[in-house]
Amino acid sequence: MPLSRFRCLLLALPLVFPAIGFCADNAVASDNSALAVMNVWPTPEGLFPGEARLATPESRVRGEQFINVSVPTLTVYRPAPEKALGVAMIVSPGGGYTSVYANKEGEQPAKWLVERGFTAILLKYRVPNLPQPKRYLKGMQDLQRSVSLVRSKAKELGVDPNRIGLIGFSAGGQMMADVATNFTPEGLSYPAVDEIDKISSRPDFVVMAYPGGLANRGATAVQAPEIKLTNQAPPMFIAIGSNDSNGSENGAVFYLALLNAGVKAELHIYQDVGHGFGLMEGSKPINSWQERMMDWLKLNQFLQRTDVANPAGPAVAAVPIPALMAPGTANRGNRAGAGRSATPATAPVPASSAVPAAGGR
Repeated sequence: MPLSRFRCLLLALPLVFPAIGFCADNAVASDNSALAVMNVWPTPEGLFPGEARLATPESRVRGEQFINVSVPTLTVYRPAPEKALGVAMIVSPGGGYTSVYANKEGEQPAKWLVERGFTAILLKYRVPNLPQPKRYLKGMQDLQRSVSLVRSKAKELGVDPNRIGLIGFSAGGQMMADVATNFTPEGLSYPAVDEIDKISSRPDFVVMAYPGGLANRGATAVQAPEIKLTNQAPPMFIAIGSNDSNGSENGAVFYLALLNAGVKAELHIYQDVGHGFGLMEGSKPINSWQERMMDWLKLNQFLQRTDVANPAGPAVAAVPIPALMAPGTANRGNRAGAGRSATPATAPVPASSAVPAAGGR
């Protein structure tokens, strides 16, 4: 279904953004910076096939968290034409699968990415979660479908279908790992709905910020049973704090598993930093983790501008990376240790290295 068929109103914006379509009923954005809002699923009401709407209506709490989400959506943020890289990044916020932190881990990162030339696409996935051991499943289904949907609309969105990445925070980081290791056709987590589900759901690269749900404290192996890691997984970048309340093993153990599987990966563990650091201004090492992400994307040639009309052809000249100015926000209230003084562990961790004990957190 083309973008022109979405139920959207055209709005005029400041010059930094082009004219956009905006659907107020499903909107995730708190201002008018979005291009359009798409339902993830093709059913008449946008519900997951066969699923009923929750009895409690969706709402947004304190301008930050979405709760009781029955209809997952994708909000598209498009960069100014002169900045556009032709690269899409789907943004997946955290929230412990009970809510979606749509501002700090959604809208703010999306706008930050747009300023650097990415087409940012914010996923508002279904919550609350299913009971254990399937608490991740709704988010995984919504994200898998989202990758295929964005790839199906790559031309309309002005992006290269071979440069569709993911960035996820906390529970959204676990969703990154789930989708990066389970993709069409064998790894689809739901029965195919239409032709879009025949399009690859494999992301081309993945960024995980303080992921959870992958390994318990003291673990030496990935403990999420849905992870099916092979050398076909895309390159991954992981940033996490040594004092993460869920355990820094979620980054360290998964990184070692990626190396052992032959997957390109980079890990940064920041000393004395907890969970939920998001994007923050400041002079501490943790405040520059997104710069390290940009270095990694450049190393893997994802910052070269792509000729979207001929994505298989050579990339045009690379665009200089602008100065990085992350928005300054307060740390999430119950995230221990976030934003404290930190020293990054940027040296590669050999695959044979032992994972340190989890004590002291």
